[in-house]
Amino acid sequence: MINFGLIGAAGYIAPRHMQAIKDTNNNLVAALDKFDSVGIIDSYFPDADFFTETERFDRHLDKLRDTENQIEYISICTPNYLHDSHIRLALRSDAHAICEKPLVLNPWNVDLLKEVEKRNNKHIYTILQLRLHPSIIALKKEVENAPKDKVFDIDLTYLTSRGKWYHFSWKGEQQKSGGIATNIGVHFFDMLTWIFGDVKENIVHLSKDNSASGFLKLEHANVRWLLSVDYNLIPKNIRETGARTYRSITVDGKEIEFSGGFTDLHTVSYKNILNGNGFTLADAENAINTVYHIRNAEAIGLKGDYHPLLK
Repeated sequence: MINFGLIGAAGYIAPRHMQAIKDTNNNLVAALDKFDSVGIIDSYFPDADFFTETERFDRHLDKLRDTENQIEYISICTPNYLHDSHIRLALRSDAHAICEKPLVLNPWNVDLLKEVEKRNNKHIYTILQLRLHPSIIALKKEVENAPKDKVFDIDLTYLTSRGKWYHFSWKGEQQKSGGIATNIGVHFFDMLTWIFGDVKENIVHLSKDNSASGFLKLEHANVRWLLSVDYNLIPKNIRETGARTYRSITVDGKEIEFSGGFTDLHTVSYKNILNGNGFTLADAENAINTVYHIRNAEAIGLKGDYHPLLK
């Protein structure tokens, strides 16, 4: 049984990490969050120690070193802008880090963390669960079997409406979340470059606090993409069903069905990590470079090959 720590226990995604730790027959020893609404821990690891101050959590990790309760992995589910600091805390504590996406916000953070890995002789892993989704794996195989000069036409649409709270939280601050493309889209960009190759051209048509859209030319695909938390952008027929989220990927006009099958992908991710096959800093680099460019690019408006919903 491997001992885990968890930073960001009160967050939305934390229960999936707790479930993954439990599903892999391991133990959560200690958790940290400045918010104390963490009763969910009782459903998984009621004996876990809990801290609201980083200094006391850090001290606790140090006390556990060289004991039977030494923590070997620390899972990180904190706001995006804190990932870099918490990864460093994990490795300084002689533990491997498992960090939610986006791993970091800026390309140079990746380069610096490679040095931190070497210095501490520990690994940094990230969660890129779309790479583990059966429909996405099937699409990758289809692309690999296509003619080498084939260029696919893709429309990516992800509209996941959020209330007013979103813009008053850290997620609404670009410096903390990285903006819409980073916060809700980084794993899509990772998936696209994983399947269709490196970015050759990256154009931004729309860049707002609640929506972003653009065009990516990849080695084997032309991608029109739209990401938004604006409920009003969801097609009327979808809204009439009561749904507040619309997710679609079409490849050469064919819809790729991947709306289900997400429930256990964190567990699959953890199994791979514990088997030595987790996603690393190198795996995360392409998507981090892509969203960094999107965040800092000037939007050109409705010119060129833009997403049809922008009309």
